[in-house]
Amino acid sequence: MQDNKSSGYRILGIDPGTQVTGIGIIDIVEKGRIQLCIYDAIRTKRTNPLALRLKEIFEGIDYFIEKYEPNFVAIEDIFYSENVKTAIVMGQARGVSMLAPALKNIDIAEYSPREVKLAVVGNGGASKNQVQYMVKNILNLKEEIHPADAADALAVAICHHHRAKKY
Repeated sequence: MQDNKSSGYRILGIDPGTQVTGIGIIDIVEKGRIQLCIYDAIRTKRTNPLALRLKEIFEGIDYFIEKYEPNFVAIEDIFYSENVKTAIVMGQARGVSMLAPALKNIDIAEYSPREVKLAVVGNGGASKNQVQYMVKNILNLKEEIHPADAADALAVAICHHHRAKKY
């Protein structure tokens, strides 16, 4: 995996979660070709207080921004759940995920899960397996992407590349 800054643009995709926040960074190189930079995940302990977990998410995203210097950040919007408490907690994870790039004046784009699936698979109702398969193919990877949250983050970054096209 490449981890140095390319001559093109770098997009950090984030799939926010309170236990696992997926991170996926892609480079847009010559002629708009997409190249993998890195993927990873920020993991927190479910037994830790929520405030500590949110701090860990913020610090993790800040670390990836400092190390990889993305030009743009794309984040997945929360899916709507019937469980209001879950939606609120997910919103908090999303908020701290947006704070790190905002403090560094990096533009942030937000995409719904349906938009991401449509951009990557061509079907807004695609399954997680279909998204993972297409991300793997788009990036010409031989190995599976683990965890799935990292594949989702890469899908968000790819979605931003397809939707923005301003570089």
